Amino acid sequence: MTKSLVVNPADVRAASVIRTPDIPVNAYEMDFAPEKRRHGADGLTNMLHDMIVIRTFESMLNSIKTTGGWQGIEYNHKGPAHLSMGQEASAVGQAAELTADDFVFGSHRSHGEILAKSLSAARTMDADRLSGIMAGFLDGDTLRHAEKVDHTDAADLAENFILFGTLAEIFARRDGFNRGMGGSMHAFFTPFGSMPNNAIVGGSAPIAQGSALFKRINDKPGIVIANIGDASMGCGPVWEAMMFSAMDQFRQLWRESDGGNPPILFNFFNNFYGMGGQTDGETMGYDLLARVGAGVNPEAMHAERVDGYNPLAVADAIRRKKEILESGRGPVLLDTITYRFSGHSPSDASSYRTKDEVALWEEVDSITTFADLLVSKRVVKKGDVDDMFASVADKLGHVLKLAIDDDACPRVDAQFIESVMLSNGNEPTMDADREPELLTPLEENPRVQAIAKKVRTATDENGKPVSKVKMYQFRDGLFEAMAHGFATDPTMAAWGEENRDWGGAFAVYRGLTELLPYRRLFNSPISEAAIVGAGVGYALSGGRAVVELMYCDFLGRAGDEVFNQMAKWQSMSAGILTMPLVLRVSVGNKYGAQHSQDWSALAAHMPGLKVYFPATPTDAKGMLNLALRGTDPVVFLESQLLYDKGEEFEADGVPEGYYETPEGEPIVRREGSDVTIATLGATLYRAMEAAQELEEKHGVSAEVIDLRFVAPLNLEPVVASVRKTGRLVLASDAVERGSVLQTIANQVQTVAFDALDAPVTIVGARNHVTPAPELEDLFFPQPSWIIDAIHERMLPLKGYTPTSNQTEGEILRRSRLGV
Repeated sequence: MTKSLVVNPADVRAASVIRTPDIPVNAYEMDFAPEKRRHGADGLTNMLHDMIVIRTFESMLNSIKTTGGWQGIEYNHKGPAHLSMGQEASAVGQAAELTADDFVFGSHRSHGEILAKSLSAARTMDADRLSGIMAGFLDGDTLRHAEKVDHTDAADLAENFILFGTLAEIFARRDGFNRGMGGSMHAFFTPFGSMPNNAIVGGSAPIAQGSALFKRINDKPGIVIANIGDASMGCGPVWEAMMFSAMDQFRQLWRESDGGNPPILFNFFNNFYGMGGQTDGETMGYDLLARVGAGVNPEAMHAERVDGYNPLAVADAIRRKKEILESGRGPVLLDTITYRFSGHSPSDASSYRTKDEVALWEEVDSITTFADLLVSKRVVKKGDVDDMFASVADKLGHVLKLAIDDDACPRVDAQFIESVMLSNGNEPTMDADREPELLTPLEENPRVQAIAKKVRTATDENGKPVSKVKMYQFRDGLFEAMAHGFATDPTMAAWGEENRDWGGAFAVYRGLTELLPYRRLFNSPISEAAIVGAGVGYALSGGRAVVELMYCDFLGRAGDEVFNQMAKWQSMSAGILTMPLVLRVSVGNKYGAQHSQDWSALAAHMPGLKVYFPATPTDAKGMLNLALRGTDPVVFLESQLLYDKGEEFEADGVPEGYYETPEGEPIVRREGSDVTIATLGATLYRAMEAAQELEEKHGVSAEVIDLRFVAPLNLEPVVASVRKTGRLVLASDAVERGSVLQTIANQVQTVAFDALDAPVTIVGARNHVTPAPELEDLFFPQPSWIIDAIHERMLPLKGYTPTSNQTEGEILRRSRLGV
């Protein structure tokens, strides 16, 4: 059944006035007695201690970067160090109200957030659990160093563990939290709920939204916080993530038992600067950042400005907002004001602000004022505060010496980096303890029943074409794979534009609406960055996501999420995280310059992505089955020219049961001896036409290979064919310049040069914009183009008159003109 939300003109045309809720600004009022009862003397002391830890830790890094050492210990740190000195209360107050089940995603300025979250979470665990986490992490490599620093109990050892793991990661050491693969801007420790921190401004927003979506869909405890800076309010993905998280459907269309909106808190650590740009008064126009919540939903995102220089005010806000989020009434926006004493980085002289301004904030330094408060309330003594500074500095001195020891704490080698680029898993389910939720049994689904009656080949037993109504099509293969995935993996969820009710773009998902509850299949806003970013967060949190961009051209809208997030978190985590995420992307035609491009080369260029490109119904099903069992991010390309294609190559048709296409393996579609034609995507069928014409009119035997995969790709079958034929033509619908075929050509020529009787030739689309459908024959490769290339470049055909020009002069002309 489709949704039944009526847009009534009588309602939407009626006159009214929009009124927004009041947005509190620094409303916290200190009442120390209940705060002491809530946190206890130890809890308050721990807050101060953690603020001192962060300040000392970052002061050490600043000294190392600016002077080459700290406390007589010399070290040359080549990497970045974006410091948060001054912002300690914001991170510590937040962490004080969170457990390990609550996730915090941060920014590039996140050392304090990692330390605060990890130190606080460790205190919530009993000694056995804490010891088990440390002993089991990275085979005990991080713990081995932590044990060398003096400690009295498990909690003290945990502090050593956190300090060493973070510092060793910043210094790119093998025994850091991410084997040195994340470094300063990407360090994290998931067992304590410290999640990936992002070097891209605002990058954590859509990822955290996806993590919150994972918690909501899979009934997991805890909330998710995206710690992002005030400058990120100018970033499109941040707005997209807020809009996605505020969708009405979470409360209007999803079941009440599904829990409401995902538990996501967008926490803007507002230090009033984005690098050197002053957000308040210069690069933004909101006056008070909290104001923007009023533009997202009727609750104004429960927005509030909070004094981030008071850890108790921050803790109070987090506690209150957590209750809202756990009841499904989010999302929430906090404008947490704070200030950084240091520049954007140690190389930043802060010339864009006055020394007087910095001095004003130093006069109200949160560590000094909070320490004075605890001393005045007799929670600690002045000498205790001095002792904290001294003991933290002493401990950090020991940690620093361990973290810079090249022999005891080396860096990983290139072979290790290669080993963590992809996880290469094959998992039927990401949660074997649960049964997948379906609205009806799979076998009772109307489309499943209809497909079962279809002819699974393109021609009947007499060789006559099967009508499209009766024929099993490419889109049916995709549907069967998706349905099987939903029926076997309870965590699998899919979203994108028009995924539900409409039947999905190009009718691939028709029938899934009747099979699945909303929380497993739903429409998203037209927010490509949030669509993909949420998939990243969902997958790295433990679920399997299938997200869709309706056209390949829209990769540009989701560029950061695909190329900087989806592709990199497995390797930056040193293999700690997996990314079971499939991004379905249609490669278009007939819709002109902005809807009809093949951007496979962009995806292929990014290390960490797998890229599949099936061309037959059998592979549509087998390759999507493979992708939906994998633990790596897959860009799954689908040519719109093929959705209604039947199976032309498998004599028995598309198999009925479950199967997987072998990963990275090309397949020979037609045997030949004189020339090899290898294709990607829909060009396969034009290559088959060209091969037929070559055989019938010119006596040339062409071997046609369907590459099927872009990455990974086993080139040995192609090389073996080239060694037989001595000639290779590569063809696809992508524009020729910068095509992935250029890389394949280079590799084949490198390993099989002696076997070639002619240069490898590439036939791609013209290097100009995709024209209207009436002119596409002038743009996309045609059978005649392939024959022309063979005639001009490698095997002159007697009596043949070329229909398009592949001469050396024409190639040089087009290059000179840039077309």
